Amino acid sequence: MNNSLPRLFELPEKVRYFFAAFLLVLTIGVSIGLVYVNRTTAMTADGTTEHYAGSTLGDELDIPDKYPKEIEGMLLTTHTHLISFSFIFFFLGAFFYMNSIVTNGWKTFLMIEPFVSVLGTFGSIWGIRYYSALFSIATLVFGILTYLSFYLIVAVCLYDLLLKKD
Repeated sequence: MNNSLPRLFELPEKVRYFFAAFLLVLTIGVSIGLVYVNRTTAMTADGTTEHYAGSTLGDELDIPDKYPKEIEGMLLTTHTHLISFSFIFFFLGAFFYMNSIVTNGWKTFLMIEPFVSVLGTFGSIWGIRYYSALFSIATLVFGILTYLSFYLIVAVCLYDLLLKKD
């Protein structure tokens, strides 16, 4: 690939450490978000369905553990996550573009895929809430792809920034 930008390992040492520090702190923040997802959904299809659509009740006298998310909560969750993940993957994509390890089609795929997965993740929570619990499978698949992409891109960038030599 004809790249007019320097590759990550070619950047000045201080810039490489600055970028690496940013990636490490970003990874901690994203990982804390993943811990929150685990606490609220148990990372299962049933837990995800319950989180957005509310608890299933045995009869009308039961009190639900979780109530269905109100539209305001759905809008707020979708709004904040789409904006946040857009910025996260924009900056990651910019760093990843300069990596020297993954090239050509895979580089392009990994720069674009997280945006598709984020839309799939947060689109499917609307499906869970308003259409069918089956959308929880899509939420899990797209969520897994989102986080796998994130950690893979960060790992490649950190390797290029901190470990790769000429």
